[in-house]
Amino acid sequence: MERLFGTDGLRGTVNTWPMTVDVALRLGLAAGVRFRRGPHRHKVVIGKDTRLSGYMFESALTAGLCAAGMHVIMTGPLPTPAISFLTRSMRADLGVVISASHNPFADNGIKFFDADGYKLPDQTENEIATMVLDDDMAWPYPEARRVGRATKIEDAGGRYIVYTKSCFPTHLTLSGLRIVVDCANGAAYKVAPLALEELGAEVFRLGTNPDGMNINDHCGSLYPDVVAAKVRELRADVGLALDGDADRLIVVDEQGNILDGDQIMALCAQAMMARGELPGNMLVATVMSNMALEIFMREHGGVLLRTNVGDRYVVEAMRREGAMLGGEQSGHLIFRQYSTTGDGLLAALQLLRVMREKEKPLSELAGLLKPFPQRLVNVRVEKRLPFEERPLIGQTVEKVEQALAGRGRVLLRYSGTEALCRVMVEGEDEDKVRLYADELAQVVARELR
Repeated sequence: MERLFGTDGLRGTVNTWPMTVDVALRLGLAAGVRFRRGPHRHKVVIGKDTRLSGYMFESALTAGLCAAGMHVIMTGPLPTPAISFLTRSMRADLGVVISASHNPFADNGIKFFDADGYKLPDQTENEIATMVLDDDMAWPYPEARRVGRATKIEDAGGRYIVYTKSCFPTHLTLSGLRIVVDCANGAAYKVAPLALEELGAEVFRLGTNPDGMNINDHCGSLYPDVVAAKVRELRADVGLALDGDADRLIVVDEQGNILDGDQIMALCAQAMMARGELPGNMLVATVMSNMALEIFMREHGGVLLRTNVGDRYVVEAMRREGAMLGGEQSGHLIFRQYSTTGDGLLAALQLLRVMREKEKPLSELAGLLKPFPQRLVNVRVEKRLPFEERPLIGQTVEKVEQALAGRGRVLLRYSGTEALCRVMVEGEDEDKVRLYADELAQVVARELR
């Protein structure tokens, strides 16, 4: 069977399988059938980012869901975490997001949230995929009176702004702070600046003029240098860079230094431990997080639990272990007290809370973590063989690990969305890290071609 779902839903180039309207229609039917649990109508919340192709996928999904008997509520462009929140608050049975996150505009994607606002587990996705890919599927269409209705909710953005502001202490404001926010011409282009302004900040906007094709185009979290330059130019206190669907955050301090997800997690974890809000002093991150974060948590009486790459795997581990903070180096940050998924705006407010409580500039607060030099090489491969079937790869990994002598890491993993093997080496000596990573990448390229 062809693989339909990747590590974060369905994603690909528009009008190329699987990102076609016929697949989207069948996906709507399948999801409707899977989450229809009785004779009464069920609700689905559908949101999207600002991509041109969002219109056609929204229509196709809506048609399939209505045909399956689901009542569809459309929000228009909104961040992915806003759909998770609205799915919960509106007591919907399902949430759907049409977005390819940080990818260029020519791509799009579809992902689902359950009634509790969590991304679907692999098993549920596989059940939906089986129906979509079955050419002989006999759809159990409801009778005519049970067909769903599609409506649009006009105040969805306002509801999300109220929700995010409620996650910021009521005795604090952002008054006096000058904030540059880059919304990547994506889903948060309206709500993020407004939420910050309503809390009292002076906001300077970047990436807030979407045209359907400029999402993530040299802006947002993939290009934090843009925000850094504007922060220095305006002498702002902080810069915030979101991605296309606003579920990740990269931060810039007042000096123009860029902070990734690991550095933000270290700062917030320390503050939460001091407030007694981090059960077991546990932080959850992925195998990609820097070794310096692991050492930081250990030295501060905490523990770092690692998961596979993907924020939904982080969330699964957080739920299982009772952890309240987790995330990825890429900027997916989950504050489980407030949200069920990564939320860039909410994460920004938690960071700004620390700044307000400490009354110190971000550059001073962010000096907690000095990341180890890390090199990531993407190797295009023809075969996805288990690494142990290629002894030379294992031998090279062992040689590099011995050279690192316990003060570094080697990680090999296949991409969940592309024909790539990701080779990562981390250590204290930047030149050696680069040398080891390039050597290992060459071996992987030869062995998997």
